[in-house]
Amino acid sequence: MSRPIFTLILGAAAVAALPGMSGSSLQADVTLPAIFSNHMVLQADQEVAVWGWAEPGEEVTVALDGQEAKATAGDDKKWQVKLSAHKAGGPHVMTAKGKNTLTVQDVLYGEVWLGSGQSNMAMAVSRCKDFKAETATANLPLIRTFREESGPATEPQSVGKGAWVICSPVTVGTFSGTAYFFGKEIHRVLKTPVGLINSSVGGTPVEAWTSWDAQKDKPELTPLFSSWDEKAKTYDPDAAQKEYEAALAKWKERAVAAKATGKETPRAPKKPVHPTLDSHHPAVLFNAKIAPLVPYTIRGILWYQGENNAASVQPENYGLQLRTLIEDWRSRWGVADLPFAWVQLPNYRIQVDTPVQTTGWVIVRDEMRKTLALPNTGMAVTLDVGDPKDIHPTNKQDVGMRLAMWALGTIYHRKGPQACGPLYESHQIEGGKVTIRFRYAADGMQVPNGLVKGFAIAGADKQWHRAEAKMEGDHIVVQSGAVPSPTAVRYAWGENPEANLFGTNGLPASPFRTDDWPLVEEVAKPKK
Repeated sequence: MSRPIFTLILGAAAVAALPGMSGSSLQADVTLPAIFSNHMVLQADQEVAVWGWAEPGEEVTVALDGQEAKATAGDDKKWQVKLSAHKAGGPHVMTAKGKNTLTVQDVLYGEVWLGSGQSNMAMAVSRCKDFKAETATANLPLIRTFREESGPATEPQSVGKGAWVICSPVTVGTFSGTAYFFGKEIHRVLKTPVGLINSSVGGTPVEAWTSWDAQKDKPELTPLFSSWDEKAKTYDPDAAQKEYEAALAKWKERAVAAKATGKETPRAPKKPVHPTLDSHHPAVLFNAKIAPLVPYTIRGILWYQGENNAASVQPENYGLQLRTLIEDWRSRWGVADLPFAWVQLPNYRIQVDTPVQTTGWVIVRDEMRKTLALPNTGMAVTLDVGDPKDIHPTNKQDVGMRLAMWALGTIYHRKGPQACGPLYESHQIEGGKVTIRFRYAADGMQVPNGLVKGFAIAGADKQWHRAEAKMEGDHIVVQSGAVPSPTAVRYAWGENPEANLFGTNGLPASPFRTDDWPLVEEVAKPKK
């Protein structure tokens, strides 16, 4: 894929959002990105970046709670200042003054986290379980959210679109469920304001959220880029419109039938767009929904995505792609170890009666585990809180809580339960037995019914058999009479596995494998 493909259809609306090119800045007024607006939360205890646009050569003064910082707009009209670290609290008023003055009211300092990904991050509190009960405890004005609402873009944008919303029983339903339950726990424990930036879009792949420069030279992704090149070359807008109209007519019939029977209305077909603006296209969501947020000072990032890539033709590339995204975003923010945690894919679909089941879902889940090799990363294992019948589990309370446990223990260094469940660390083969050792198991492990389930074992012939597993303190001993000379062990290796190993903190052990055998030949089509 060559770079020019991204500039095929840049129009006036796209140009208007480029640095220094918004309607206001064309009039030489001092302007700010959308995220610098009333009710915003700035990161406490860190130097904070504030930026915007003005007439080239114009001096801009930013003032907040006794601090002042000055900058001069460059030839590109952009200016940026840094405000010194400030303790949590507020409210404050911020002004940006040049030839005109902008005032931002009700500014708090606290903990700021960016939540991104696809539909399970976008999923609102109103769709989560026990919503009515949640509203009763949602009078939390120190928790606020900013939802980045910009659509796909072919080039990195700068202004952004959205507004800060204060949490209340009336507004909480619009918050990202995962981010809200995370932030609610952070607020409860730290007694500090919390800002939750929500930049997510349902049904989108990781490559759409990664900058073009970061991924363009990855040879493993060449087939992906080539497929998009071909789509752009062969796109026929008239044919696409006709196909859409036919799909829309069928949808209307199904919608009427669903309403008549009291069933949920099916999702309407999307209007056709040029492939370079498709929300699946590489970099388009980074351009639109991440670039405008950089370098807004944040404590860390929460990521809930992977479902789309699990259905791709190359799920084995997900680890490479996730690592690329993490390193890309850390580079953009200029923080080499910026905290980054994600939600591992949960249990989903029916259980299968086989020792192992290899699908894209299972592969992506394991690629997530392996990405923990990057420093200052964390993972919420959700193998026990998914919904076999719904790719959008409504239990986001446990998801947010597990992310918060990681953050509180690892980032904020608060004492409490270990930050996650058992994670595979190493194994040793002795005769017909394999001993598995785990991290985060110093206090031991537990199973709900006394029998450890979910382990499979294989020899050099790669034939998998269910294994007998015995828990011994912080390790598990695995064996099978059918495999006298074992070479590999897998745990919870299926989309909805029968697995029951937990830490003493009540968190499930992550699925894992000890082998590095190629998985492509094993991939089975998931049963719906």
